[in-house]
Amino acid sequence: MRKFSFILVFLCLIPMFVLGAEPPADFDKNWPQWRGPNANGVAPYGNPPIEWSESKNIKWKIELPGKGHATPVIWDDQIFVLIAIETDKKVEPGEGIQTKAKRSRIPFTTGTSKIHKFAIFAINRFDGQILWQRTAREELPHEGIQKTASWASSSPVTDGEHVYACFGSKGLFCYDMQGNLKWEKDLGDLNIINKWGGGSSPVLYNDKIIVKWDHEDQSFIIALDKKTGNEIWKVTRDEGTSWTTPLVIESNGQPQVITSAGTRVRSYDLATGDLLWESSGLAAPEVIPSPVANDDMVYVMSSGIFKASELQAIKLSEAKGNIAGSAAIVWTLDRDTPYVPSPLLYDNMLYFSKGNDGTLACFDALTGEEYYSRQRQKGFGSIYASPVGAGGRIYISSRKGSTLVIKHSKQYTVLAVNKLDDSFSASPAVVDNELFLRGEKYLYCIAEK
Repeated sequence: MRKFSFILVFLCLIPMFVLGAEPPADFDKNWPQWRGPNANGVAPYGNPPIEWSESKNIKWKIELPGKGHATPVIWDDQIFVLIAIETDKKVEPGEGIQTKAKRSRIPFTTGTSKIHKFAIFAINRFDGQILWQRTAREELPHEGIQKTASWASSSPVTDGEHVYACFGSKGLFCYDMQGNLKWEKDLGDLNIINKWGGGSSPVLYNDKIIVKWDHEDQSFIIALDKKTGNEIWKVTRDEGTSWTTPLVIESNGQPQVITSAGTRVRSYDLATGDLLWESSGLAAPEVIPSPVANDDMVYVMSSGIFKASELQAIKLSEAKGNIAGSAAIVWTLDRDTPYVPSPLLYDNMLYFSKGNDGTLACFDALTGEEYYSRQRQKGFGSIYASPVGAGGRIYISSRKGSTLVIKHSKQYTVLAVNKLDDSFSASPAVVDNELFLRGEKYLYCIAEK
């Protein structure tokens, strides 16, 4: 039941470029979206440190002025971070947004009576200095958030010429790399279940920006011209709230937009918005983990705190019409799938957590063979950040401030557990030999000294 879902919206908002299309120069050497250049969580040229602490291998560390769980994106020497900054300005008594929800066994909504700045920061990757900052809106948040979430949950996306920032109900904004606003788009107000906060991230592909707008009113998916923000196509969706970000992939030369949600898993023609195929919805009514893909396979999964788990491995070349129960679904799993974190797909090995508790599993992505499951590091804590892969290693950060480093292998092998003075809900980013961790208070650049 929806009322029992413990929604943590800040990690499911994942901008992704198409797989199979020709990317911009140096695309896969940057981290232009929160799941990395190939939309699978892997930094193909990355080789960050294995060990660090507050006194070891910290290249720089800066305090951030507000709160946000959007993962930073990186292009060359610029890091882009979205932040919601609380101001001292208050609205009149009685005009604040919801501050308390009905009694429940799980944490619910928090609100505010203070105006917030919805801001984007550009930070120098090499020394942590702020290059520029822009306030997209200075307003009262539209609605509450789940109390462990933030009002800056969507990760931005960049093509090296512009950066696109989505603040949910506050709009979608396009800036050039010097911070000049080029256009903005108001998509309406999100009505998120239990007022837990929005934010599926924008998807960038060639000349299009794709936004999925799933909420408790009329849901839709929309394609906009990335240069102007003008609508190209818009399709309504029979879905309630979901927090996944679409994945744009290419199959048989046709780009398509994959969306996963509670009612249906769907694929849309990128050019027209026409429905190409669909499968049954995933087990949890509000789906958070975003899809990943490799070659001819796409993987969708979810889990609810009080609901069954589900994973579907779908062969794209076989997917036509309604594929539920068909041979297009190569293998499935009904246990140990994630609630908030998205999976990592690394060399046809699929890594994911059970719920939010940091219990890890690894499967052969092509066959569904289990390499290991239910591996848990004692005292590590819960995880909302999605795992990333680089240099033959897997990096997983927890809300207790620890980052687990394990070997990219069929055997579960711990290489290090590194502790910092912060809590991590945003997912890591990797460029070259540097690891970037965005915490509740600080942004860290971790590199060997």
